[in-house]
Amino acid sequence: MYEWSEEDVMVRDALRAFIDKEIKPHIDELETGQLPPYDITRKLLSTFGVDAMAKEALEKELEAEANGEKKSSGGGGGNMSSSTFMILNIELAGVCLGLVGSMGVSMGLTASTIRSKGTLAQKKRWLPELVTMEKVGAWAITEPDSGSDALGGMKTSVKRDGDDYVLKGQKTFITNGPYADTIVVFAKLDEGDDTPVRDRKVLSFVLDKGMPGLTQGKAFKKMGMMSSPTGELFFDNVRLGKDRLLGETEDTGSDTRGGEGAKAGFTAERVGIAALSLGIINECQRLSLDYAKNRTLWGQEIGQFQLIQLKLAEMEIARINVQNMLFNAIERTNAGKPLSLPEASAMKLYSSRAATEVAMEAVQLFGGNGYMAEYRVEQLARDAKSLMIYAGSNEIQVTHVAKGLLRA
Repeated sequence: MYEWSEEDVMVRDALRAFIDKEIKPHIDELETGQLPPYDITRKLLSTFGVDAMAKEALEKELEAEANGEKKSSGGGGGNMSSSTFMILNIELAGVCLGLVGSMGVSMGLTASTIRSKGTLAQKKRWLPELVTMEKVGAWAITEPDSGSDALGGMKTSVKRDGDDYVLKGQKTFITNGPYADTIVVFAKLDEGDDTPVRDRKVLSFVLDKGMPGLTQGKAFKKMGMMSSPTGELFFDNVRLGKDRLLGETEDTGSDTRGGEGAKAGFTAERVGIAALSLGIINECQRLSLDYAKNRTLWGQEIGQFQLIQLKLAEMEIARINVQNMLFNAIERTNAGKPLSLPEASAMKLYSSRAATEVAMEAVQLFGGNGYMAEYRVEQLARDAKSLMIYAGSNEIQVTHVAKGLLRA
């Protein structure tokens, strides 16, 4: 049976010390959106040597590819284990969910898309600064009218213009959008024929901040995760050379709508949601246990009341279940048998529900104090709710799980 190793526990304890010293004192600034998360993230990566490891691993990978060896599609974490990154996500989520969300999109989705689809020249051009967070990345697929139908409902388009492309459209709910230096954008190819928009080929391009025609909107004010800047992107006839088309080819094989590439990102993202959920569950349980032991009513600790014990017991059940799902995902990954999209969707569906229920019960356990920002459980409740929408709404997860079962 899988369990955290001694090294994992050491990493966890070191992370907790960093969080106490470097993050908690700035929580109010981060959670009101006054302080962008990037400098703190860079300090975190530097303190634990993640940036140096990522840079070294990337250099080796690019050298190997240049010598004709097998390409890697790994993430931006160098030789850190999957369990180490899982712990990083868990510990950060319990204190500042937006910070890990922002980092995950930049070092995860953005970097991994370039890594898996880009040419060697494109990887050398954009990855070195992304894997160290020297530059901030964004992954732009969602649009105002597409909702959960991200690919089929996509309207952002590119047209050929000589050797270049011209990009027009709009993206929304883009993590890091207001501050991103490097942006991976998905767009439909408009060839001027009668092909229905839904059936047009999806291409992906890399844009840089400051390009003519690119506008990065201000950060939205949100219910939660204010520490993760989210905004809109506008493309007003942005001219793109072929060197910005990932892979430098329109040939997507049988994957004309770009679904397979997007699905790989969705799978990783949804497994990540389970880790974030566990972080929130852990922190809610920790705060609730402490409160139950120290808050007295009618001359005794409220932890002696059965209804309080029921809430604590159900928190523990949720913690065990979500942790076991993550352990299974780590074991599968290490064995070279990663989860399918339906399996990742099932994890996301269950864990985000569990985190939201636990957080709301924590607010209830704290009573009036739980509704006050000072006690932090209200922040955790707001953050947890975002996990039921983020990375594909839970309603969409149901369809992925069901379709996976029906195909079996």
